[in-house]
Amino acid sequence: MIENEWLPYLKPEFAKPYYKTLYEFVKDEYTNHVIFPPSDKIFSALEHTSVKDVKVVIIGQDPYHEPGQAHGMSFSVLPGVKTPPSLQNMYKELNTELGCYIPNNGYLIKWADQGVLLLNAVLTVRSGAANSHKGKGWEQFTDAVIRAVNAQDRPVVYLLWGSNARAKKALINNPKHLVLETVHPSPLSAYNGFFGCGHFKKANEFLESHGIAPIDWQIENI
Repeated sequence: MIENEWLPYLKPEFAKPYYKTLYEFVKDEYTNHVIFPPSDKIFSALEHTSVKDVKVVIIGQDPYHEPGQAHGMSFSVLPGVKTPPSLQNMYKELNTELGCYIPNNGYLIKWADQGVLLLNAVLTVRSGAANSHKGKGWEQFTDAVIRAVNAQDRPVVYLLWGSNARAKKALINNPKHLVLETVHPSPLSAYNGFFGCGHFKKANEFLESHGIAPIDWQIENI
């Protein structure tokens, strides 16, 4: 369950019919299949980045579906796990934009602790089956998360990469916020607009222009 400052915003969702159906579906999936992330990590992104601390939102599609990868934060993997291709491309873009060196790990907890909400549009997945929990109700729940961020009366940046993330754009209408869109950093699309997008630099410039400390995007070697 969610117990921090997100709860007042998200508690109404728990009483809605879609969430009850989603809860039963997810419970059954964890009982009968191998599901990622571990059940106690489903809401890790919300646990590590409180709504009052959000500066940047990065929306992924759904969790990594191979063993040992997903831990409840979009694009991030635990220490010791090989950096996935999309995150490798994010690191390449950071190197180009800000001169960040490419680290030997994909553990993005440093970003989360600075106010980067690493949110997937869908929060669970069956092992080896990408998008297997799409359309089961998580999208409505993460819509509620985005609405909660949209309601914050301060500057926030949204990095919407790919169609699943860009589908959330309609929820963002706060004039104090900045929305940056491009293709997904996946190897299939990164060369069609992700490389050279400048989003990490633009996000920091926007925050600094409003007197907010920028994100230190450098993930250190382990």
